[in-house]
Amino acid sequence: MQLRPRALEVLQITDPATKAEAARALLDAARAGELAIDVDSALAEPPGLPGRPPLPRLVAADQVPRRSPFTLAGRAALLHAIAHIEFNAINLALDAVWRFPGMPEKFYRDWLQVAGEEALHFTLLREHLRTLDHDYGDFDAHNGLWAMTESTKHDIVARMALVPRTLEARGLDATPPIQAKLAKAGDPQAVAILDIILRDEVGHVAIGNHWYRWLCARDGLDPEALYPQLLKRHQAPRLKPPYNLAARRSAGFSEAELSWLDDPA
Repeated sequence: MQLRPRALEVLQITDPATKAEAARALLDAARAGELAIDVDSALAEPPGLPGRPPLPRLVAADQVPRRSPFTLAGRAALLHAIAHIEFNAINLALDAVWRFPGMPEKFYRDWLQVAGEEALHFTLLREHLRTLDHDYGDFDAHNGLWAMTESTKHDIVARMALVPRTLEARGLDATPPIQAKLAKAGDPQAVAILDIILRDEVGHVAIGNHWYRWLCARDGLDPEALYPQLLKRHQAPRLKPPYNLAARRSAGFSEAELSWLDDPA
């Protein structure tokens, strides 16, 4: 079985639980040495990517209601929003595996690892959401993560710059304050799940940092000078403090990049 065509097949699955299970099975098969990787094949893009269920309804980010985590419904809405991010993160990782030919084998293995771990995150969150008498699809959600994936589909350098090390890196900053609220709301299980997610997301952002710098070195680009240009070109969301500097350092951001966050001008 070939890894990249199979990743594309999994990306097209619409049922979230089936997709998550298939992504984890694909990672297990790769680790068992059951998958070949043709790095050079340019695969045709089918219509309708990514596969997704009819619900949740996708709305503009400012139309997603903000609710207090100190009510049961509000806590469910918050965890649903995080689960939606993780579902989209499965898709973006699988997209990186199939879409971009000509990279080293490790690139595809790295992004398959991300897909498998995001699938675990989604599954844990969905299972916990069900204990709150809700399920994935019960609340509206926005499409920002996949929209940036779509915007960068013809530019692998921009993809590495703006999805893992920008949008996903925002999760490194946002997770500890969310955990504090969930702890105060009396939900230690949700806090523990977010511990797993934060640990793994540091590694995912590190993968993005590694391949962004690798590509810049390959193409003779200055990664620190290029990054602000890519943010502007693709209209990436503005980065906002407070920043989780310890997690960002662990994920491989340089001190110059961390200083830039405080003074992007």
